[in-house]
Amino acid sequence: MKRLVLMRHAKSDWAAGQPDHDRPLNARGRRSAEALGDWLRATDTLPDAALCSTATRARETLVGLKLDVSVKFEKRLYHAGPGAMLRCLQKAQGDTVILIGHNPGIAGFAEELVSAPPRHPRFDDYPTGATLVATFDIGDWTALEPGTGRAAAFVIPRELLADTA
Repeated sequence: MKRLVLMRHAKSDWAAGQPDHDRPLNARGRRSAEALGDWLRATDTLPDAALCSTATRARETLVGLKLDVSVKFEKRLYHAGPGAMLRCLQKAQGDTVILIGHNPGIAGFAEELVSAPPRHPRFDDYPTGATLVATFDIGDWTALEPGTGRAAAFVIPRELLADTA
């Protein structure tokens, strides 16, 4: 069995004139990334491999998770569509992989991957930091096909941060 943690980057900052690729996380995004890392540890959903967009906000999200994981930064994940994400994941190594990317592609990819969506009001719009954990009855990522995943969990940072307020 394989497990995927599909995460949209945390909330980023908007600075006038700054290239989109270089936008960093804002203060809320940094808190969200840390809370998501704590949630991954608390739910024993620790990845052994990471695929991450090269965008600053995605890289900073990964750092904020505080995971001890093998990382591959993928330029093709920057604003990738579901097809590019699937091809990237099919080359992954590890039993539990975290993929950090961007909307709208990541929301579309999440929807395509699972046989039934999780019962969560924010799954369709996949807000910043939204995280799906899906399991697949496959022995190797090369066998990954759309519609074969089972949604094991879905969380958004606002729920996690509300618990600490």
